[in-house]
Amino acid sequence: MRSPIPLDLVRLRRSCADCSLRELCLPAGVDRDDMGRLDTMVQRRRSLGRGDSLFRTGDPLHAVYVATNGAFKTVVVNEAGEEHVLGFHLPGELFGLDAIGSGRHRCQAVALGEATVCELPFASLSAVATELPSLQRQLLRVMGQSADRDHDHVDVLSRRQASERVALFLQGLGERYQRIDQPGDDFQLPMSRDEIARYLGLALETVSRGFSRLHEDGVIDVRGRRIRILDAPALQAAASGCEAEVPRGGARRTRA
Repeated sequence: MRSPIPLDLVRLRRSCADCSLRELCLPAGVDRDDMGRLDTMVQRRRSLGRGDSLFRTGDPLHAVYVATNGAFKTVVVNEAGEEHVLGFHLPGELFGLDAIGSGRHRCQAVALGEATVCELPFASLSAVATELPSLQRQLLRVMGQSADRDHDHVDVLSRRQASERVALFLQGLGERYQRIDQPGDDFQLPMSRDEIARYLGLALETVSRGFSRLHEDGVIDVRGRRIRILDAPALQAAASGCEAEVPRGGARRTRA
């Protein structure tokens, strides 16, 4: 059992109150006293480097997490040592919920780069939520969003065409960036092409061809990991498998 970590409540309160992601993590209209109670739940803020694990498969449920900086992937590794990516988690998105049912994590969470997380002990969170209906509603909301992302993943994997999977992934990621008050049409991918391939159930080369085709068709502009969505209706059409129904803004680009 881990030893208690000393809390600097003044620092925690100031940090939560000033955090740009506060409205994503906490219910609106929290008064000063309730904010103090919520602050005390943040057992610690952890900094991780690229490739560091936040929790591993089989670890008992101690806490749930919100990244305040950086992003994470959740993965499982099969008996052959192959990694399958189950999901990606952006700043402000609560994760670690996979352990709520069994009490143990069913996957591993790995930092995609330099990251910082707020660790919320689950027992404390549950206890305070019973006394703060607004927090309870907020938890139900973020759990619903987590379930929506799982459903979206199933939807992606059900698409037969690789081009649809790639387009649907980019469209969904843009929508998630909008929800955290960042541009949904101009963003930096926190994950590699290989990690995207493992998430989409495709070969790396197939994902790269999908990005290239969307770029050449003028649907997106790709510069390394930077993605700019130039034609949102065309991206929607590509994600739906009906690209021919949406006219391009110009002639198809030729490969250099």
